[in-house]
Amino acid sequence: MKGVNIFLADGFEDVEALATCDVLRRGGVDVTLVALTDDPMVESSHGVLVFSETFLPEMEVDHAGTDAADVMIFPGGMPGSKSLAACTPLIALMQAHYDAGGSLAAICAAPGLVLSQLRPDILRGMEFTCFDGFQDALIAQGARYTPAPAVRAGRIVTGRSAGHAIAFALEILRGIKGDAVAAQVAHALFLD
Repeated sequence: MKGVNIFLADGFEDVEALATCDVLRRGGVDVTLVALTDDPMVESSHGVLVFSETFLPEMEVDHAGTDAADVMIFPGGMPGSKSLAACTPLIALMQAHYDAGGSLAAICAAPGLVLSQLRPDILRGMEFTCFDGFQDALIAQGARYTPAPAVRAGRIVTGRSAGHAIAFALEILRGIKGDAVAAQVAHALFLD
């Protein structure tokens, strides 16, 4: 699956999804907001309605040519993270995408709820971060928790919380466009 996609379910965390989208687009990345269902309006955990650009059931699932610059992004928030984790087609797509060479990114509750469903051999020894209280499922599979704002472990990026959404987004951007572009966006946001 080519491209950079942010998957939204009702109850997603506003800042984690939209700040990530904003930072990536500032860095010149074409980002698509994807709803799990065929309803284009997705409601955030704080009642903000966001118009998605496509729907999971309509996405092309051909993995030919997928590489590390193709990223599936999972924001946290409740019950959004639980809905992402319960979506069997999304979890199957995530595993196939990673196996084909694509990257994954999850923040807040999503590392523990969504990424924990990857094959255990992928997670064993992986360093990650997430919102406090959601680390147990990954630790049980041999991953190592750290309370850092954002962590890159190969082709997987994790973020801690809404307060660290910009750090999370910049780490994803660094993986797609390199250090120089990430530094330019950070500078434009007065983060340096």
